[in-house]
Amino acid sequence: MQDLLRYFDLTNLSHDSIRFGLKLLLGLLLFVIGLWLAGRIANLIRRMLDRAHVEPTLVPFLRNGLYGVLIVLIVAAALQFVGVPTATLVTAIGAAGLAIGLALQGSLSNLAWGVLLILFRPFRTGDWVDAGGYSGSVEAISLMHTTLVLADNRVAVIPNAKVGGDAIVNYNRRGTRRAQVQVGIGYGDDLARALQVLHEMLVADARVLSEPAPSVHVAALGDSTVDLTLWAWAQRADWWPLQRDLPRRVKETLDAAGISIPFPQRELLIKRASVTRGAD
Repeated sequence: MQDLLRYFDLTNLSHDSIRFGLKLLLGLLLFVIGLWLAGRIANLIRRMLDRAHVEPTLVPFLRNGLYGVLIVLIVAAALQFVGVPTATLVTAIGAAGLAIGLALQGSLSNLAWGVLLILFRPFRTGDWVDAGGYSGSVEAISLMHTTLVLADNRVAVIPNAKVGGDAIVNYNRRGTRRAQVQVGIGYGDDLARALQVLHEMLVADARVLSEPAPSVHVAALGDSTVDLTLWAWAQRADWWPLQRDLPRRVKETLDAAGISIPFPQRELLIKRASVTRGAD
């Protein structure tokens, strides 16, 4: 019996158990304290991002991403302190992350482009843009999708990878936009008079900016008309009403000045061939 007790060495077993229990207790304490510190650090970073006026859509993503990284580090540190090998755990987490990344490749691409769009801001809410094959007003920018309201009030929800992977045209970025109209007058009409009355019409419109100055110039000599182009700059809110009204006002102004807008004309030359009949 004594030999059996000596074989199990209960004293050493008791000491090892106490030592492991203390390590486990301290590891749990380290984990709890780490969770508390991770939450405080993540919230501190969020407040700093808010004070730095970072895009509100991006702040929760950055905060939660930092919090997740801290949790992984805390778990690894706690297990290492207890004595659990972490190499296998790290390998398993890496393999799982790779598998998830491959499975969610499209979603991760949308997420990455969403972060870039929010950071670099090629457009903002309310801008009129061409993006992802659509043209419309930006209603919302999220981490996964960009929402456009089209001209006919349809809504297009476009994946951010498609938006960021193609050219983006922002019509409102500089705050002003140019309205443009083309019109043709007859070759027999007074060209100088036409240029003058059209320029006066643009200057008199309160929506047309004085800088850059509006202009009317000869664009081309067509088959049956002298083609004129009108340029007028306006604020983004005034552009569409101005662009819509200009063709009507150009027609009324030219009519009032007695300047014609001719129809397309073609001159036809008909030749009659003489027929000589031989003798019977």
